[in-house]
Order: sequence, then structure tokens, then C-alpha cells
Amino acid sequence: MTANQLFQTALQLEESPWRVVRTDFSGQPPALEIGLEFVRGSQFHCPQCGELCGVHDTVEKRWRHLNFFQYRCELLARVPRVWCRQDGVHLAQVPWASEGSGFTLLFEAFVMLLAQQMPVAAISRLVNEEDTRLWRLIARVVKDAHAAADWSEVSSMAIDETSSRRGRWYVTVFLDAETHRLLYVAEGRSSHAVQEFAQALVAHGGDGQRIQWVAMDMLHCYAKGVREHFPKAQIVYDRFHLMVMAGEAVDEVRRSLQRQGAQLKGALWTLRGNPWNLEPDQLQTRTRLAQKYKPLGRTLALRAALQDVYEASTQEGPELLNRWCQWATRSRLAPFKKLAQTFRQYWAGIVSYFQCRITQGAIEAINGIIQLAKRRARGFRNFLYLRTIAYWVAGQLKANLPSYLPT
Repeated sequence: MTANQLFQTALQLEESPWRVVRTDFSGQPPALEIGLEFVRGSQFHCPQCGELCGVHDTVEKRWRHLNFFQYRCELLARVPRVWCRQDGVHLAQVPWASEGSGFTLLFEAFVMLLAQQMPVAAISRLVNEEDTRLWRLIARVVKDAHAAADWSEVSSMAIDETSSRRGRWYVTVFLDAETHRLLYVAEGRSSHAVQEFAQALVAHGGDGQRIQWVAMDMLHCYAKGVREHFPKAQIVYDRFHLMVMAGEAVDEVRRSLQRQGAQLKGALWTLRGNPWNLEPDQLQTRTRLAQKYKPLGRTLALRAALQDVYEASTQEGPELLNRWCQWATRSRLAPFKKLAQTFRQYWAGIVSYFQCRITQGAIEAINGIIQLAKRRARGFRNFLYLRTIAYWVAGQLKANLPSYLPT
């Protein structure tokens, strides 16, 4: 087997009209250039209508391919322009690259696999390509895959915000609450972000009328957007955010007791969180402080009781939560009285949890993945780069990559 035949087989061109006619390994630093030509008299499909057409003329094109060992490798070919009676003259499609791309399909697949784990700047150094070219490649693949995603089965979702860069800069993240698939990322955190998602949902075959549940925190802008664009959806306020609010109430009581002279220095982490996460000595200290300071004991009892309420059945949950609010109101603890009033204010969204049991736990995990990618990249130049990587690492996209490589 000659070198040309070897590369012909490696490029999987045996069944095509294309032939490897030249291999040149030269230059400084050394690089491999593979020359290809089509068999004279061949016909090619019109990229518009698909009909077989004759060759009108040719245009020289070059594509970056996977390295040959540690050396750069490029394909060079004169690509035919076909003349179609119906659609005129168009550039024919080659089997080794996407339309308009300067990279082969295998090189694109390699870059996309790396992009799931590495920042683009690191990929740029690894493959010796300009990062702007790689960003265009990644953005095109992700855009096409995201546009092809089917959202017709989405019936419940979660909304949350995460930071996009230092300062008060945020993006809004939308997640399918059932499949835990990242659906959409909008710039900013406002009702306009919800409007953007509602429009994208329709574009992807979804229906706002099918959305039954929306898990979110207590940001008024998101609630406003949901009421306007998903009129049949029931808002579900996340139970973990409510437990965080209860934890903050415990902290307020602790600080108040310290100001009154209570010896609670160093007990911050002993009094926070759940008892089963504490060391034996921490648990003993917690019990001792609760017995010594009665307001602190009532505080910890209220928080523990609220956690138990969320384990109740669909029928019992609302009634137990109502009793908890009555207890908190009578507790003579200002932070918990205020918390009970907040629960009353957002009652419908809070008790709806007992019907659907959805939370923002999955979207918090997705936010963590996005923040990890952001830290690896030392931040992104703009919002579009952030959204592109977010879709790729968390969107469960099906990209049009060679089937013999993992995606």
C-alpha cells in the first residue's frame, strides 16, 4: 500500500469520487499536506435541491485536520462548483468537512470533546490554532445543535440566576425540571428574560400552555414574567431557599443573644445546618447551648420542625405548615415571626411543593457546572461565549459530529 492509498483509506474516501493524489511532509516546522482531487467526469449533488449535476469550475480550499503524529496536518483540494439548471452555480459539499468550515469533521469533533473539559484558550495552545477560529467553530456547532433541540415535552421547569462576571452581572438560567436539561440562558435577571425563554420555547416546538410547574426563588421579576407568559403554570418556591431563610433567622437570634451577653463565641457552625452533619462534640455543644439559652432552643426547634414539615404527605403538608406558622408567630422570636409572615404572603407558591415535589436542586448543580467552566476560563469575553459553553456542557445537545467518535 502506497502512502496515498494509506491516507485514502484513513480518510474513508474509498466509496467517494475523491482520491488522494499527493502527500507532502516538509516545511519548518514540519507539517503534512495531503492533496486531493476528484475523478474527472464525476458528478456532485447540488447543495440546494440534491440533484446530481456536472462540474462548472473549481475553487481551491484548505482544511485543518487532526495531527499526523505530533505534526500539523492539512487537506488541500480544488472543490468543484456545480451548475444546476434549477438553482444555478453552487459549491459542492465535500465528505470530510462541514459547509463553510476550515476544519475537517474529525478535527471539529476533537475540539468539541476538549471543549467539554477545557477552556478554549488551553485548546488553542494544544492544537496551535487561533482561539477566535475555535470559538467560531464551537459557536456554530452548538448553535446548530441547540436549534435542533426538541422542547415539545417540557411541562415543568426551574428558573434561577447565576453570576456572569464580577460585580452585579447576572444571567438567568432555565432548566427542564424533569430531565435536568439546560434549556436556555438569558442575559440579566428580569421579566424580559422569562419573555425571551417563552419565545424560544415556541421556536423549539414547545407550548407555554403546557407548562404546569415553575420552581424558582422569591424574585418578583421572575414571578411577574411567569404570570405574563405562562398563565397556566403554578409557581413553586424552592424548599431549600426557604430552609436557607430559616437558617438566617437562626443566625439573627444567635447574634441578638450575643449582643445581650450570651457566651456563643465560636458556636456559629455548631448552630448552623443539620444535626446529622455535626461531629459528636459539636452536637453535644449544640444541645448544651439550646438548654442554657431558651430562645436559642426554640429557634433550633422551629427550624427542625420546618424541615420535618417538608417530609409530610401531600394532604398533611399544608396543614402542618399552617400550624408551624402559628407556632412561629407565638414564639416571641422576631426573625421567625417575620418568616411566618413571609410564608403567608407567598402561601400558594410554597404549599404547591407538596403537590409536585420539584425543587431547584438540579439547577443549582447546573449553575455550579457553569461557574466551574467560567473559573477554568478565567472568565469569558462576552455573554455569547458564556452561553455557548453553558449549552455545550449542560444542555445535553446532540451535535452533528462523526458517529464513530463519542459525543
